[in-house]
Amino acid sequence: MQGDGEVCVTAIETGLIGTFELHIRDDFALEWPMVETPNELITMGFDPDLDDAAVIALRNMIKLICSRTGLSREDAYTLCSLAADLRVTQVVNGSKGIHAVLNKTLLAR
Repeated sequence: MQGDGEVCVTAIETGLIGTFELHIRDDFALEWPMVETPNELITMGFDPDLDDAAVIALRNMIKLICSRTGLSREDAYTLCSLAADLRVTQVVNGSKGIHAVLNKTLLAR
């Protein structure tokens, strides 16, 4: 088993069995990976410096909140400060990773 972030080169990889539905979207472009689950929005940042990776993930979340809600950058930043979780994605190689997680119920209008 593995914790909440990869910490060595022996990360656990697993095969999946199931039915997957993939959608190709050409109506927007991504600079960084992001994830949307039924309950959460997740943005990511990667950099050799873990602090800089956190800044990237947080800025990506702020942009996403603004585009989804019309909130100002300042209000989106405040929301992240109160409710977003920053988690370590990886520290295993030269590119450290952070992902920011926000519950989608906080964006309901």
